[in-house]
Amino acid sequence: GAACERKMLRTSVIAASVAAASAFLAGPALPSTHAPARSNAISSMSMQARSKPLPWLEAPPALDGKMEGDVGFDPLWVSSMLPDAGWIKFLRESELKHARVAMLAA
Repeated sequence: GAACERKMLRTSVIAASVAAASAFLAGPALPSTHAPARSNAISSMSMQARSKPLPWLEAPPALDGKMEGDVGFDPLWVSSMLPDAGWIKFLRESELKHARVAMLAA
């Protein structure tokens, strides 16, 4: 009855809060394939390339700035899950198409 509904509501509110809070965690969204750093002081400093728009994240390797407008913004590392570089161009064209259709609909 009502007690079960309150418990379900409480559980869903807690789950939504945890999901929202996890959006603010630093670090790549996907597990890194880099070897663990050595324990000396020099190697503990992060010398990896950083993303320009999100400097607390590593720069995605597939986004190297060769395409027009590419500044390395890929917080979920979708570009690293694609089979080849041709998919990045396909996804960019489809994003432009959908944006233009959305502007026409507005």
